[in-house]
Amino acid sequence: MADQTTGADAVDVAIAQGLDLDGSPIPAAKLKLYQDVMALEGDRQRSGVTNTMRSRIVRIGAKHLSQAELNQRLLDAEFPPLKEKEILFYYGG
Repeated sequence: MADQTTGADAVDVAIAQGLDLDGSPIPAAKLKLYQDVMALEGDRQRSGVTNTMRSRIVRIGAKHLSQAELNQRLLDAEFPPLKEKEILFYYGG
């Protein structure tokens, strides 16, 4: 079983071990599909670190912060504000 179930790396560690966070095995077909897709992603040309940082901030921040707070924090950090499509997707409009 994975030793840790919190933090940014917990899921990656569990996947590498082939175990869910509760210690149960991840089905082989699910693990294979994940590995295949991650290999494709690994080959994708990147557009820049700050673009990736912003994408991750929005994707994860929307789970923890209100739309107004996330938008303000993006602006405070000199990132572009939330886009309409992000608001619709993460906050339902």
